[in-house]
Amino acid sequence: MATTVTLSSKHQIVIPKEARDALSLAAGDQLLVLSKPDRVVIIPKPRNFARRTAGLHADVWGGAGSYLQGERSDW
Repeated sequence: MATTVTLSSKHQIVIPKEARDALSLAAGDQLLVLSKPDRVVIIPKPRNFARRTAGLHADVWGGAGSYLQGERSDW
């Protein structure tokens, strides 16, 4: 889905209904705005960052019983 929005004179945009519905957004929900050199990404703020990021990149660290476990045991 691609929709064009316009920046208002107060530097505000309206998130299209289709996007709000797809993400189940409601008034008062917080959004994260990520700025990159060539784009801006807006995503719903996770309610719990630890839960949201748990297990990410397990393939990099080799999962349980590998490199990361060895490092932890060395502490």
